[in-house]
Amino acid sequence: MTPFPGNGSAVVEFRAVEFAYPGRTIVAGFDLTIPRGEVLALVGRSGAGKSTILRLVNRLLLPQAGTVLVEGRDTREWDPIALRRRTGYVLQDVGLFPHLSIEDNVTLVLRLQGTPIDERRQRALELLALVGLPAAEYGHRWPRELSGGQRQRVGVARALAARPPVLLMDEPFGALDPITRVELRREFQRIQRELRQTAIVVTHDLAEAFTLGTQVGVLDGGRLIACDTPALIAQSTDPRVRPFLDTLR
Repeated sequence: MTPFPGNGSAVVEFRAVEFAYPGRTIVAGFDLTIPRGEVLALVGRSGAGKSTILRLVNRLLLPQAGTVLVEGRDTREWDPIALRRRTGYVLQDVGLFPHLSIEDNVTLVLRLQGTPIDERRQRALELLALVGLPAAEYGHRWPRELSGGQRQRVGVARALAARPPVLLMDEPFGALDPITRVELRREFQRIQRELRQTAIVVTHDLAEAFTLGTQVGVLDGGRLIACDTPALIAQSTDPRVRPFLDTLR
């Protein structure tokens, strides 16, 4: 395994991080640096620690040993609410508020931060255009009026609203049909080329990891057993990585 490369400053760092529940280690000896503008796609079996790593970044969990830093600051020192508003979060179940319009869903964090309404509306215009849902057509609609793929696009727009230093994506397209899933992968690639957004993407699908990630990390038993470019991961002979590669066939 080679160190995570990158030319930008580190946005997220894990230093010898440990996390466990009674009788069960979830993350062990986890070291990783994620530079600005990189997309790390994490793959692993169920229970390998993927979602735990995301929750350690936005302080839904605190490490029991080691340190997690976001923008150079230990997550223990961050106000938890401020940190969560600084880190965009995209879930498999989008979690849009049904009583809010699409525009209001997108700008919710900005409203909580006290951003003036004109700025919020302008940001909604920009983001809905970015995800292919023009505000003039979709901003006034309700979540129930959108398809699953459209709601997921709104979820991405909402996560980007406050210009977060890092975007956390937990199986973001896992609940969608295969065609929509492929379409949204392409949309994410387009957005990434435009924004150079730092992101951590959790997925069970190695093909998705290869598509979305500039780097792919493989977790096994809470440990990072491989982390490299998709091309080099594809050539791995590690017996713990080979089962994931076999799924591509």
